[in-house]
Amino acid sequence: MKLKVMVGEKIWRWLDISKEMNVNEKIRAKEVRLIDSNGDQLGVKSRSEALEIAQTRNLDLVLVAPNAKPPVCRVMNYGKYRYEQQKKEKEARKKQKVINVKEVRFTPGIGDHDFNTKLRNARKFLGKGDKVKASVRFRGRAITHKGLGQEVLDRLADEVKDIATIESKAKMEGRNMFMMLAPNSEK
Repeated sequence: MKLKVMVGEKIWRWLDISKEMNVNEKIRAKEVRLIDSNGDQLGVKSRSEALEIAQTRNLDLVLVAPNAKPPVCRVMNYGKYRYEQQKKEKEARKKQKVINVKEVRFTPGIGDHDFNTKLRNARKFLGKGDKVKASVRFRGRAITHKGLGQEVLDRLADEVKDIATIESKAKMEGRNMFMMLAPNSEK
């Protein structure tokens, strides 16, 4: 659930409520298992005792395992913890790679120049790290010559075998024959 919060005059900020943890007075359990900021267990304490311990150390009481019996709370600097979590999420998003699927269409009786043009496009897509869906569309009576379509896809796979691997072999779906090519992983 997202909440719109007004900060200043024209600045709007989105807060994600679902990721919020119960902190300090928001904790409703009567008894909690308390863990120190160093990771040492302090035992089962009442909520008020745990809050006192956190306040004497100028830290927050954070509910980390609400489903445990009794719930587990940790004494920590919650602002610093959230900041570090946001940094980790941002770093993970940076390293994330989006793979797109590009399609290259052929016909069973494609000419050499047309084939080479589409081959160049497929190589360009694979070079960028995208997957390529090669399809042969059969029109009219060409459906009776499925072998020609298979030959076109095999020729394409042979031409790009140095930069790509076949993810799924050629198969028929209606009047089209498909094959998926994935770029070789750089290790």
